[in-house]
Amino acid sequence: MNNQMIEKLQFNEIKEEVKKRAIGQYTKERIEQTTVQTNLQTVQVWQIETKEARMILESNQHVPFMGLSRIGYLTDQVKKGLVLAPADLVEYADFLRSSRMITKFFEKNQYQTPTLHVYSNHLPDLLPVEEMIYQKITNQQVSDDASRNLRKVRKQLQNLEKEIQERLLKILRHPNHKEMIQEAMIVQKGEHYTIPIKASYKNKFSGTIIEQSNKGTTVFIEPTVIAKSNEQYQLLKAEEIAEEYQVLAELTGLLAEEEQAISLIIETITALDIIFARAKYSRELQGITPRVNKSERISIKQGKHPFLAENAVPLDFELGIDYRGLVITGANAGGKTVVLKTVGLFTLMAMFGLQVPAQEGTELAIFDELFVDIGDQQNLENALSTFSGHMQNIAEILKRVNRNTLVLLDEIGSGTEPNEGAALAVAIMETMYEQGALLVATTHYGEIKKFAKEHEDFIPAAMAFDRDALQPKYLLQVGETGDSQALWIAKKMKMSSKLIDQAQTYIQQKTYQTKKKDFADLGQIFENKKNELAKRHFEKGDRVWLTEHQKEGLVFEDDGSEKVMIYFNNEKIAVLRQRVQFRRSASELYPEGYDLDSLFIDFKTRKKQRDLERGSKKAHKELLKEMRTRQHQKKKETDSYYH
Repeated sequence: MNNQMIEKLQFNEIKEEVKKRAIGQYTKERIEQTTVQTNLQTVQVWQIETKEARMILESNQHVPFMGLSRIGYLTDQVKKGLVLAPADLVEYADFLRSSRMITKFFEKNQYQTPTLHVYSNHLPDLLPVEEMIYQKITNQQVSDDASRNLRKVRKQLQNLEKEIQERLLKILRHPNHKEMIQEAMIVQKGEHYTIPIKASYKNKFSGTIIEQSNKGTTVFIEPTVIAKSNEQYQLLKAEEIAEEYQVLAELTGLLAEEEQAISLIIETITALDIIFARAKYSRELQGITPRVNKSERISIKQGKHPFLAENAVPLDFELGIDYRGLVITGANAGGKTVVLKTVGLFTLMAMFGLQVPAQEGTELAIFDELFVDIGDQQNLENALSTFSGHMQNIAEILKRVNRNTLVLLDEIGSGTEPNEGAALAVAIMETMYEQGALLVATTHYGEIKKFAKEHEDFIPAAMAFDRDALQPKYLLQVGETGDSQALWIAKKMKMSSKLIDQAQTYIQQKTYQTKKKDFADLGQIFENKKNELAKRHFEKGDRVWLTEHQKEGLVFEDDGSEKVMIYFNNEKIAVLRQRVQFRRSASELYPEGYDLDSLFIDFKTRKKQRDLERGSKKAHKELLKEMRTRQHQKKKETDSYYH
């Protein structure tokens, strides 16, 4: 299978999901290296393995994978002749123990998982090696009982360390040393036991300076009285390390001697880890085990693309049963490409041993080759246009198309002159069909739709479209033809019915209007219309747009002169007629008999008038008060004039 084709169908992302669910690093590497299988028997076995592993997972049983995460790395270390550290040896022993437990696990489940039981049935038993490691390594270090000499050396070290500690404690407690000691404690510096002495007394204290503090106020001195004991301690320590190394080398050697058996165990348990990684991902997809065939039959029931599983509209799809070619039409972003990717991805998943997110009864074909032409094929390095890129890709496909081949072509023939593109697309599809391929293509071109309807071994299909909501339904309708919905959407966007009808005529008859128009006459007509609008007489209450203020106002009065009286921002202003644009008439805005004068009086004034009309005493008092205030003001002005 071509890697580029696999990438376009996002199968590499599927492999990454499987890798995430594997335990061992070596397992992850093996999954990366594994490709889809074209052999029917192999795929059938893989599918059975995945099904059995999923049964184990869903019965809440735990497969005892232990020590698997680094076993490949540790084995490489042993093969290189390196001696393993205590923790690494314990990890190796855990792995060997795991292999025994896995054998017992599948013996217990052999009737439920007969295929998986075969893997573990003949695993080598390395119990003596496992027990030897556990016996000689305890608490992540070599045990005292690992060898007689090691036990003897460690006993001597323990006694000597106790003797050194007692001598140092005597020095700390001696009254003559109290003033010189910075802090009454024993400090180990590397391989030396020291006492912290004040820097000012460093020449008065008998011993060797091992280290000095950062500030220089303290020196760490190894007292002379323990120098010989310290040297002896270091010799014993070196002997201990040598004995430990001897034990570690012996245990690593045991593993090296069993290299062949261990390799078999690693390969077997890695294979099981791969199977369970497939099962874990299949369970998360809520997948089913598809029937598989080598008869070029595809039947998907309620399938959902793995990366759209929650939101995807279930897909029912058939190919290779009643027809070998399917041409899908429909609106942009209607799900045509998703159909192609779902069919291609389901095929690859089945050929990899994965279950697919669909309903029982789904059947998938195992192909020798799967070819895809999806997406933008533009290549700037080779100076290829999108169309050229598609043609280069399809030319390569044509060289390799044969029986047991599935070809998925998205928007075939697009990116060039429609008539030529459609004709070329039909010729490509015919050629691939004659070479034995199963073919699924998407298109907008009417000629390709016509080809699919008329060819005896092809069938058209359409992606359903909700015309009221102007949204695709992502539902494949086999046997129907769809269109791009361009005219319907244009109509919904309130383009004129005359324009829509004209476009429909052009689709059917191609009788375009080609006569030259006299734009001089058209310009005069436009100018006349503009002048008529400029001379328009406005009615009181008409709503207008004031171009100078970029806001709306109401017409107060229009006497036909150059200026129109407009009520704007609670005041009446005169505006040049050409700067007033009509918006809506007063007859549309207000009911018959409406008092238009009330529009030009503010709320406070209108309220006052209504209160006076209904005989409000408060309103009359306020009116009388205003009258007296005016009289008083007038009298003041008169008196001021005479004086």
